[in-house]
Amino acid sequence: MGAISFSFFDTVTYTPPDAIFELTKTYNADLAARKVNLGQGTYKDENGNPWILPAVRAAKEKIKESNHEYLPILGLPSFRVLATELVFGKDSAVIQEKRVASCQALSGTGALHVAGTMLMRAFGRDRTVYITNPSWSNHRQVFESVGFGVKEFNYSLSGGVDMQSFLQSLNEAAPKSIFVFHASAHNPSGWDPSPEQWKQIGSIVKERQLFPIFDAAYLGLTSGDYDRDAFAIRYFAEEIGLEIAVCLSFAKSMGLYGERIGLCAFVSRTRTLATAVESTLAQLIRFEISNPPAFGARIVAAVLEDVDIDAEWRRNLATMSSRIAEMRLQLYQELTELGTPGDWKRLMEQKGMFCILGLTPDQVQHLQNEYHIYMAESSRISIPGLNRSNVRYVAECIHQTVKR
Repeated sequence: MGAISFSFFDTVTYTPPDAIFELTKTYNADLAARKVNLGQGTYKDENGNPWILPAVRAAKEKIKESNHEYLPILGLPSFRVLATELVFGKDSAVIQEKRVASCQALSGTGALHVAGTMLMRAFGRDRTVYITNPSWSNHRQVFESVGFGVKEFNYSLSGGVDMQSFLQSLNEAAPKSIFVFHASAHNPSGWDPSPEQWKQIGSIVKERQLFPIFDAAYLGLTSGDYDRDAFAIRYFAEEIGLEIAVCLSFAKSMGLYGERIGLCAFVSRTRTLATAVESTLAQLIRFEISNPPAFGARIVAAVLEDVDIDAEWRRNLATMSSRIAEMRLQLYQELTELGTPGDWKRLMEQKGMFCILGLTPDQVQHLQNEYHIYMAESSRISIPGLNRSNVRYVAECIHQTVKR
């Protein structure tokens, strides 16, 4: 028998691994006695350990005898109702008028993919998706994977949101273009528009007939108040009456990283349109995953439907948010006390889990090679990776690296 001279996979080229997950892999393999992971965006407690929220513990105890049957295609009904009420407000017009179509999704990433696929059905391929520069690393490939062309616009300056570039991009985009907005705690810059700036953005979105997708991964963690962090979503949907999409995740806000629990929701002009959109969402879920996973959805529903557990969760959000703010302050104070060259005010002005320190790629690599401190090449750091035992060490190593 002759040797086979071809492969069915000859056209497949090697794809480099995801940078952040590869960074974590390298960190885990590092045998150094002292090392710090400031790369992956997961919340850690004061001892650097994963934190199972007390509210989640209570919810898991409550649902421990749940069955393992299939969920409906669109997801756990109680989860979908409670999650949409949470993000839009129980008494909002869009809820009361039944203008929200929703489906359970595989966390924020899955919700974005479902939203993109739904919009491809509705708009076709001749629409452009606009994302911020910088942005979450997965935004581009999620929307390119469903066939959209993706463009970037400058989002941040050293001192905040680049509103001139932002508004110019909105004004220059073709009508019915799609814009991906970070609802709060912009990843990775940490800069968010103010309420007044969101109103400026919303006015142009409405005037230019643009379609907004809100990536809502950090609601509640930014300020410690879920309702406050949902301002932009509610303003667009309720105050100025826009059709929007919201891609919601409970990975960060409830610490359910591995459960992959999210929601994809569309606000439509009428109840009839919402019914049609929801029927299409059901079709998309059916051919993609058939049925969503149940455990995470049951946890979220158990938290939100119980007054006492929900109140505990709100306290847990405040705990996480305040610890993040405390670590920002402490790193800022340490760098300032050391007299480290650079502008460190950004640590106090940016919000949420992430901050871009403004270091060069060479400095980032030096911190990893010499001091075993791991961060993204862009010098984005995950603030929860800091704690009282390592923040001084991190500051000293940054100081030595910047001064060399």
